[in-house]
Amino acid sequence: MVTEHALVLAGLHRWFDDHHVLNGLELEVPRGELHAILGPNGAGKTTLLRIISGITEPSSGLVTVDGVTTRPGSDRNLRREIGLIAASANSFYMRLSGLENLLFFGRLQGMAKRHAVERSRELLERVGLTEAMDRRVGHYSTGMQRRLTVARALLTEPVLLLADETTAGLDPAGARSVRALFTSIAGAGTTVLWTTQRIDEIRGFADRVSFLHDGRFLFTGTVPEMVALARPKRYIVELQSDEALDSVASHGGAVLEGVAELESVGVASSRVFALTLEPEEMIGSALVRLSGAGIQVVSCTEERSPIDEAFTRLSGGVA
Repeated sequence: MVTEHALVLAGLHRWFDDHHVLNGLELEVPRGELHAILGPNGAGKTTLLRIISGITEPSSGLVTVDGVTTRPGSDRNLRREIGLIAASANSFYMRLSGLENLLFFGRLQGMAKRHAVERSRELLERVGLTEAMDRRVGHYSTGMQRRLTVARALLTEPVLLLADETTAGLDPAGARSVRALFTSIAGAGTTVLWTTQRIDEIRGFADRVSFLHDGRFLFTGTVPEMVALARPKRYIVELQSDEALDSVASHGGAVLEGVAELESVGVASSRVFALTLEPEEMIGSALVRLSGAGIQVVSCTEERSPIDEAFTRLSGGVA
């Protein structure tokens, strides 16, 4: 069944005891898209992937993959449509070779022996492990094992590939290599859902991103659009001038024309204003204009949005 979207989430909730891990998630991911789920530890990324793959049941809501609703214990044909690369241990048989491991998992998926051999060799070449296919997996580097995990997830030619923190623990070169592999996978038509904690990882990599924070999607769109939203555009400023309050508002508004808008937000006698920047303008430019017009800026504070606070927490700061 060919559908426009490889993945659709509709009103997805998940509770664990009294903890609301996922809160009404809505998402549509087109076929062939590399979609990143960005969020800090505890945001619910791994729980989301477990629900999509059918391992964990949602408390309410629906997950549809390639037009079919997934459920724990879904039939084999539906499970074959979803490949999962978990963030935890790779769970390979370390005394077996890379090829032998893929043959084992292929047969476990119900593949005929001949097809399992052909598919395993094809995938080992695709992930760059042809020369190491007969080597014991216990002698593989972390990066090689991660590539073998990708090959295992692709055995059944899934419509949707779920990748949970797939570059964690890899050096920069290894991480770049794995991301390049996923770019080629998405380019070949497989939809990829990629979770990460690092926004720098998805720049120039993901087609779109959803920011997951406290179980909610705060944003879905392109990476440049998200970065633009995280940049403060509204500030609370206290202004001082010899002019009367109405004159300060009028004069300041004229000075900032084309750069920012000035709006009173305090009580009638207050000189506190909201300063909203025009696109592409910087706060420094607005403050310089006010100062040059004889209007002193006593204080200036960012008015933070929920997404901006989430970014601060994500980067290790204090919101």
